[in-house]
Amino acid sequence: MPLRKRIHTTVSDKFPAYSAKKSSQTRRLIAAEAARIMCTQSQFNYRVAKQKAAERLGIDLRTTMPSNAEVESALRAYQGFYGGQQHIRHLQKRREVALTVMRSLELFCPRLVGPVLEGTANEYARVALHVFNDPPDAVVMHMLDKGLVYRTEQRKIRWHDGTHRQVQLLITNVDEIEVELTLFNCLDLRQAPPSPVDGRPQKRAPLSEVERLLADI
Repeated sequence: MPLRKRIHTTVSDKFPAYSAKKSSQTRRLIAAEAARIMCTQSQFNYRVAKQKAAERLGIDLRTTMPSNAEVESALRAYQGFYGGQQHIRHLQKRREVALTVMRSLELFCPRLVGPVLEGTANEYARVALHVFNDPPDAVVMHMLDKGLVYRTEQRKIRWHDGTHRQVQLLITNVDEIEVELTLFNCLDLRQAPPSPVDGRPQKRAPLSEVERLLADI
């Protein structure tokens, strides 16, 4: 009877699978804690939230971090479990404010973007709108004509051609909710910049879609 060759499995044979499983668990832990931080604090930057989460969990910052999409998924899960009606009220209030502002800026083809559109906005979230005109600063003149108080900010964003662009923001307050208007040229209405969550073209909703979202709530 021929002898069967015995195959010995060593610890090193099992290590890659164990390491991958541990890495996946670590990513989930960081994503869950980052989501909690974003929900309970005035923190909207995914990178900062992940760093804070790793530090609180005592995890080396050099470890493989979860993607922004993984954190957003954890964010939705957290809000679904803990948010309840309060989350819905925060979201509805911000969409109502968005609708009011969009109607007042209809001349500039406003588009709702970000957490208020995606449904992940919490009590700290701004209403984020993209507005379009040539030249973009005509929106500033419109705000001045309406007697609206605002301040300006600058933000560096990744563009759809892989480069980075500095954009101007106007920040105003409506019903105690911050609203940010990002100024773009009319040509930029054709293609949205990449989403900071998944890198795909950012979702933009026109006024009619925001009206539908409110009706659905």
